[in-house]
Amino acid sequence: MKDDLATFFKGFAMGAANVVPGVSGGTIAFITGIYERLIEALKSFDGEAIKLATKFRIADLWKKIDGQFLGALGLGVVFSILTLAKVLEWGFEHHPILIWSVFFGLIAASIPSVGKEVKSWSPGVIVVFLIGLAMAVSMAFLKPASESTNFLYLMICGVAAMCSMIIPGLSGSFVLLLLGNYRLILNSVNALSSGDIGAAMAVIVPVGIGAIVGLLVLSRFLSWLFKEHHDQAVGAITGFVAGSLVIIWPWKTTVTETIMKKGVEEEKIIGFKDWTLPDFSTATTWPQIGAVVLGVALIVFVEFAAKRGKEA
Repeated sequence: MKDDLATFFKGFAMGAANVVPGVSGGTIAFITGIYERLIEALKSFDGEAIKLATKFRIADLWKKIDGQFLGALGLGVVFSILTLAKVLEWGFEHHPILIWSVFFGLIAASIPSVGKEVKSWSPGVIVVFLIGLAMAVSMAFLKPASESTNFLYLMICGVAAMCSMIIPGLSGSFVLLLLGNYRLILNSVNALSSGDIGAAMAVIVPVGIGAIVGLLVLSRFLSWLFKEHHDQAVGAITGFVAGSLVIIWPWKTTVTETIMKKGVEEEKIIGFKDWTLPDFSTATTWPQIGAVVLGVALIVFVEFAAKRGKEA
């Protein structure tokens, strides 16, 4: 029960990270020590698992897919997304720099945790680190696509978002921003609680189908990559995580455009510009610095708890 509760809270943290553009749930999984177990569990959904399901050998299936672990983690992710989507939407609307500051602290503090998993920083590992860094930084300057409710496009969004959600440092939410459908999907999640289930499911179902496909394919590739090229994989991930700090940097200007949706004007994030240093002469800057420190402290606590858990 204690392990299940710890896994639930790790899933909750992953779900929270996936809601925020620029933050990766995979990073949270990596620094809490469950990443490779998660990849192996996802990889176990194969032909044998289907056979066990069709023969109703539920106990064997549950053991094969590490069901207790995935169940607790999945509940945490879903609960987090359903409860935090509205909170974060309100936060980005009223206190965006504070929200960015917390997550900047989270990701900055996680870089040493990710990098120390590399056994040997060889020239090849350094090269893939720089490639990962460049790719993550370049994403901050890409122009987002237009919003689309096309079924096939929503499936593609699901594939892309899920792939990025389980790659540390590559934010699923930011990928959805670039694809133009972040606000659409976030609003659809919120619509579930407001009773507009039909409209919400028209978006969530195709995205979910794409996400499952992306998950099954990528988990196999990542499992192979970690076994055969561990240091290179972690090196690239460290670069992704470090590069994502450009996207998450709190003191920048968010570029938005006004769109009409069902006769109502909405502001849509389409990118960022004008990165600046914090202005320490203003009173509002200090709470923002405090939010960065809070993010760092949360990672330190998570690392400490994970270490204690391994020792126990």
